[in-house]
Amino acid sequence: MNKAALIDAMSKATKLSKTSCKDALEAFIDAIEKSLKKKKSVVLTGFGTFSVMKRKARTGINPATGKKMQIPSKNVPKFKAGKKLKDLVKA
Repeated sequence: MNKAALIDAMSKATKLSKTSCKDALEAFIDAIEKSLKKKKSVVLTGFGTFSVMKRKARTGINPATGKKMQIPSKNVPKFKAGKKLKDLVKA
């Protein structure tokens, strides 16, 4: 499902216009992005948790040359599914 299909599904489920649903979805995504930028988690009980994880520096191999190279540490977004979502997918 892509963003347009999600907006369509939201519109059908809520009986709101697609424009309203698009605005709500974009506000939701924007709020998560702002929180993660501040390195704060977003917890949606039953659904999951969006957080920031620090990935350690490591040694990798350049696929073009085959030489070893150092990959620096960096922050990456992480999502951990909640129990309700895990159970739903298991079924």
